[in-house]
Amino acid sequence: MRLPAPRFRRRLALIGVSLALAACTTLGPDYREPDVEWLATWQPTSPLPTRTGKAVDHAFWWALFEDPALNRLIDTAREDSPTLRLAGLRILESRALLGIAGSTLYPQVQQVTGAVAYVNQQQRGGAVAQRTDSLASYEAGFALGWELDFWGRFRRGVESADAAFFASVANQQDVQVLLAAQVADLYYAYRTTQLRIGIARQNAKIQKRSFEITERLFNSGSNSELDVQQARTQYLTTLSTIPQLEQTLVQVRNALGVLLGRPPGDLPELAGGYAALPAIGGAEVATIPANLLLRRPDVRVAAWQVAAQSAQIGLAEADFYPAISLLGSIGWSATSIDGSPDVTTLGVGPSLKWNVFDYGRIENNVRVQDARLQQLIEAYRQSVLQAAREIDDALVGLVKTSEQQAILDQAVEASRRSLELANSRYREGYAGFQRVLDAQRAVAGQDERSLVNQGNHVSSVIALYKALGGGWTDSGVAGWVPEPVRESMTQRTDWGELLNAPLPENSPTSTPPASKAPTDE
Repeated sequence: MRLPAPRFRRRLALIGVSLALAACTTLGPDYREPDVEWLATWQPTSPLPTRTGKAVDHAFWWALFEDPALNRLIDTAREDSPTLRLAGLRILESRALLGIAGSTLYPQVQQVTGAVAYVNQQQRGGAVAQRTDSLASYEAGFALGWELDFWGRFRRGVESADAAFFASVANQQDVQVLLAAQVADLYYAYRTTQLRIGIARQNAKIQKRSFEITERLFNSGSNSELDVQQARTQYLTTLSTIPQLEQTLVQVRNALGVLLGRPPGDLPELAGGYAALPAIGGAEVATIPANLLLRRPDVRVAAWQVAAQSAQIGLAEADFYPAISLLGSIGWSATSIDGSPDVTTLGVGPSLKWNVFDYGRIENNVRVQDARLQQLIEAYRQSVLQAAREIDDALVGLVKTSEQQAILDQAVEASRRSLELANSRYREGYAGFQRVLDAQRAVAGQDERSLVNQGNHVSSVIALYKALGGGWTDSGVAGWVPEPVRESMTQRTDWGELLNAPLPENSPTSTPPASKAPTDE
């Protein structure tokens, strides 16, 4: 029995609603933060040095050094660093990809078609009389195709793109951490090299004076040529270290310039001399809770990557099952021929597509996605392990360089006193010039070792704050890409609200939803 058209449409609508309501199955494993068994009980092997006084915000830990030049350099790097700018552009890219993934939740085919044709036919010659015919035809239509998300394929795609977006945000924050640490490291490497050049010049000046004294004594017949040549050798040896240090100074300056987005050349922020490296007794860290490692931006990147890949398994498993779609079309056609009817067509109904025989392709693709997930889980655990190692290494460096400095300070004092005594005994004729040379070498060596150790201590402080994930702020959309770049992109392409809309409520620094778990066994 043929159903009346209204009743048929009602039943078809009910079938469509039933299918839509049933489309709540989501295949594949849900996300859970991978376990790191040792983390709950881990503590660094070295004691945690503390520093009394004003607390330092970890987001701006370099304020601990109280160096305005360093503050200006880091502020400039945050504004002009090409690396940070690239990380911000990757956020915009992943945000656009998230928009593409979100569009799959809606009808995938929404096409308007139309055509107009004019035909002119002329007949000449032969037995048939000359004749000219012409006609015009018109067609218009609209087609709709909507594959229902019956197995969660598209929801998993959105989930994966969403996690990839937050991974790009966390990656930009990790770049901030690395950038601040690199700028501070290079800045103090530059200052340390400056001071080393100053020490070398000062020692060369002292040794030159000794060389001139021995030369005068030799010319007057009061000394041997051996003393002259030994003094000259020591003076020239010290003098020869200065060009190499100056080369290092330029190389460090150029490396710092790259971080600032500047070509090789002088940096105004580095102008002037430098008296001494900062004396930092310890870091503003009393305890290191285990979850502090999990909040490091690079660890968050690894966690979001696991979440993104976990959803890919669901996408692959959806290929095992049929794709159910709702199809509909409406069309109209007409011609200019007198008496020809206008034709209106309406078509609507479900569609099913199912890869019944795939010869293991789908199953092996699921295995591929699962293997990639396990790789990322292991990479996540490795990133936590690396974070713990960096913290422990930095603390060891902080403690041991502090211990070493106390010894070196005494050694410097002893070497200088030894030089005074050697000079005095040489002038009084109680000791040879070799004792003076040895004492001069000892002073130069101890001064150099003391300064280098001070630089290592500062580097350990920087490394500790870097290992703790300090040095980033939630810059928001405006901080991802500078305003001139955004204006240039807007002139080329309609970005809509993506360049200005705030982040979703889900925080990029938080742990991905812990209630969901990928099976990594």
